[in-house]
Amino acid sequence: MKEQLLRWLNQILMLDVFLVLLSFFWFAIALVGRSVGIPLGLELWYSLWEPVFTPAIGVLMAGAIVSGLINQIYKRLTSN
Repeated sequence: MKEQLLRWLNQILMLDVFLVLLSFFWFAIALVGRSVGIPLGLELWYSLWEPVFTPAIGVLMAGAIVSGLINQIYKRLTSN
């Protein structure tokens, strides 16, 4: 059960990492586009910041903490 939970959690975290990286690259490209006068979706990115990207970053941080805690608890239980 523990292995299945960790596998599921790691799968979600992997997808979330790609979402966060994609949003960062989109933001960087949109900023460059804005500086040269080409609209590349910065306004759309701003509108998606609160409902999509902020929770994705929160899930990534919480998932990393939970994954680490589960591994530490499992190590302590198996060492005894």
